[in-house]
Amino acid sequence: MKLSSLTALSSVDGRYAAKTASLRPICSEFGLIHRRLIVEIRWFQALSRQDGIPELPPLTPEANAFLDQLITEFDENGANRVKEIESVTNHDVKAIEYYLKECFINLPELNDNSEFLHFACTSEDINNLSYALMLKDTHKEVMSVKFNEIDQALAELSELHANQAMLSRTHGQTASPTTLGKEIGNTLHRLRRQTRQMAQQETLGKINGAVGNFNAHISAYPDVDWPALAQNFVESLGLQWNPYTTQIEPHDWMAEMFQSLTRYHTILIDLSRDIWSYISIGYFGQKTIEGEVGSSTMPHKVNPIDFENAEGNLGVANALLEHLALKLPVSRWQRDLTDSTVLRGIGTAYGHSLVAMSSLLKGLSKLEVNAHRLEEDLDASWEVLAEPIQTVMRRYGIENPYEKLKALTRGKQITAAGLADFIRDLDLPEEAIQSLLKLTPALYTGNAAHMARSLDEF
Repeated sequence: MKLSSLTALSSVDGRYAAKTASLRPICSEFGLIHRRLIVEIRWFQALSRQDGIPELPPLTPEANAFLDQLITEFDENGANRVKEIESVTNHDVKAIEYYLKECFINLPELNDNSEFLHFACTSEDINNLSYALMLKDTHKEVMSVKFNEIDQALAELSELHANQAMLSRTHGQTASPTTLGKEIGNTLHRLRRQTRQMAQQETLGKINGAVGNFNAHISAYPDVDWPALAQNFVESLGLQWNPYTTQIEPHDWMAEMFQSLTRYHTILIDLSRDIWSYISIGYFGQKTIEGEVGSSTMPHKVNPIDFENAEGNLGVANALLEHLALKLPVSRWQRDLTDSTVLRGIGTAYGHSLVAMSSLLKGLSKLEVNAHRLEEDLDASWEVLAEPIQTVMRRYGIENPYEKLKALTRGKQITAAGLADFIRDLDLPEEAIQSLLKLTPALYTGNAAHMARSLDEF
């Protein structure tokens, strides 16, 4: 059976392939091979610039242009050739070296110095830098775009509904009112903290040989300052240098990145479940789309499927990311290969993340606030004003205010008239009584509207 979106084993390459297309050039096998090629070529060029390595003279402009062209014009045909070589070598990184040696045949200057390809490197020198570039590019080119789209969508909703009073529910019970915009703002503030942490995340790399001590490097060229060369090289790739490693870069920074993304996802799960619940009680309606079916048997249904899809895919992404974060920093002694196969799951984890965020954005775009339903709930919940009344009573020294309001309201249906009668009988200044009489559940929202509009200040 031929591989297609219908026969793919993973949903991110099958059913949801269109939503994950932007990840393919980066997180696929092609993306990994391409980045390995980049690291190998850039290391070869870096070595050619070292005065202490006379056997590899500085490259001519023609040679450097040829190497740059190998990077910029690398395509699926090149990747397929690498895979053909790998089928013989049974070693994916060595296949890159052999592929480049084939390419070097076309330029004598490079062909004569081809043994300096992969010089003093262990496979992990190439791999750790390639995966670092992969994750850096994924967050810069794909994830940050989706983060910004979600930020913009929530910011617009928060501003639009800043004044829309809404009954809160703590423990599922009626509680002090808020505004819809402020509740959306709460989520956005949480998400922004996680995106800041991901944006500030170090992306570490190393190129220090088989066990991290430059053993082979020093044996060949003892007078070269290999740590300085390694640091300069890693930083030239836009990464941060990790000077202390075994054969592998220990992946701690990856765990930090994955855990930040997991927290971001968890906040989105919280949002998805809340909106799902608000839809179920009628606070939100959903725009209908011509031709869509909500149920195979109940024609009336408009199901909150976008939020359900988001929640499900966020959960799958988190399961993978949590395993990556917990497994990758652990390696037996100086090296074992368990990280190698696990790292290949990065694209799947990010694929489910992308599917989830796309679904969430679609769901947010279809929401329609049912202001009448929100106002109806508020007007049926006058008991929530027990809080401000007993607080004002405390101010003026009335004894046992909490207990008196508890006796009046706890577990009881309270009407506006009944509450007004209670207020008028209080031994309070007339100004305080009139202020409380003017209060309604819809007006008792504190500074929620201001907070919804002030997100950029925090």
